[in-house]
Amino acid sequence: MTRFPGLVGVERVQADASARGLDIEVIERPAARSLEEAAELLGIEPADIVKSLVVKRSDDTYVFALVPGGRKISWPKLRALLAVNKLQLPDASLALAATGYERGTITPLGSSIDWPVVADETIVGRRVSMGAGEHGRSLFVDADALIAALGATVADISDPE
Repeated sequence: MTRFPGLVGVERVQADASARGLDIEVIERPAARSLEEAAELLGIEPADIVKSLVVKRSDDTYVFALVPGGRKISWPKLRALLAVNKLQLPDASLALAATGYERGTITPLGSSIDWPVVADETIVGRRVSMGAGEHGRSLFVDADALIAALGATVADISDPE
């Protein structure tokens, strides 16, 4: 069950962004061995790279947590926000099944299922880079426009790494 049948990877991302009226820029990029190297290759600060983390709830539903580089999910904060006792990062096969994307390419845009999105408050007001549905590609987007287009909840869900 895909929301964009016949489209794969970056095509799904672009179709979803277009359907939401969201302006994105997708670029090709070389592989990087670290957050700092990726930021340098993209000409941005590490905090401007947003990780799209797929978080599994105990009822086998998922939520996307958007967390900037240099920060990590605060599990107590996220559990409190979602009013649940247990959350976990699923293994790569479950993340792929939940989103249609491999780890390292995951984005809420074009996900197989339109899971809820929680964005860390530290991305507000920034132009950010994130996964674009395929290895070797990144997308750039205004975080505020992304949050609005996804109907994301903005909250303090992270701590410094």
